[in-house]
Amino acid sequence: MTTSGRAAIVLAAYLLAAGAQAGDFSTFQSLGFSPDGKVYAFEEFGIQDGSGFPYSNVYFIDTEKDAYLPGTPIRVRIDDEAAGIAKARAESRDKAKALADTYDVLDNPGVLAALNPMGEGNVDRMRIEYVQHAIEPTPGGSFALALEEIPLPLPEKCREITPDGGKGFRLKLVRRDGEAADTVVHADTRIPESRNCPLSYQISGAVTFNAFDVKPVHVALVLVRSFGFEGADGRWIAVPFRP
Repeated sequence: MTTSGRAAIVLAAYLLAAGAQAGDFSTFQSLGFSPDGKVYAFEEFGIQDGSGFPYSNVYFIDTEKDAYLPGTPIRVRIDDEAAGIAKARAESRDKAKALADTYDVLDNPGVLAALNPMGEGNVDRMRIEYVQHAIEPTPGGSFALALEEIPLPLPEKCREITPDGGKGFRLKLVRRDGEAADTVVHADTRIPESRNCPLSYQISGAVTFNAFDVKPVHVALVLVRSFGFEGADGRWIAVPFRP
């Protein structure tokens, strides 16, 4: 069979499955920051499409290097359709406890400053604006992030699944403390295998951390839609930056 023939079969199966079933979009849960803002942690969890298995992933991110801490992410999947999400979450939290305690993230939640989940209608999926403090009157001005999808080479495993080409993203800070800005805070140079053949991206939220004698840390929340067994799956990417 030709490459184009295999691609057509894969795409037809995908469209048929998407019409009859549904992919899964994980739930996002912010956990918090280390007291110095150098580490940020969050969890995503849900029921895996196709298998019906519950899963929970806990991420610890070095906010200065924009990289995972060694030994993370912590990924748990319970290979039992009868198991509940609570079991997967309890197991991942247990495995993450040592790091959570070391970096004291649960005592420093920060502020969930904005969140546009995939189900919210009439929103701009490529731009989000927020304020960094959860107090009123709010000091300072607003911040805004803009996302742009950029073409990138596809991983080998995706070439028959997403024939329209590979997509990465570029993220800019376009408003800083009430003033116009034009600062790139992230730009993909490749598509990581972990994104599972991305179909699209949206800027879905922001978390901020402000503490005495610590430079503010912001985390952009990007939702990536990727190829799944029964439809598009949604997973979370956290991009830290210092505005």
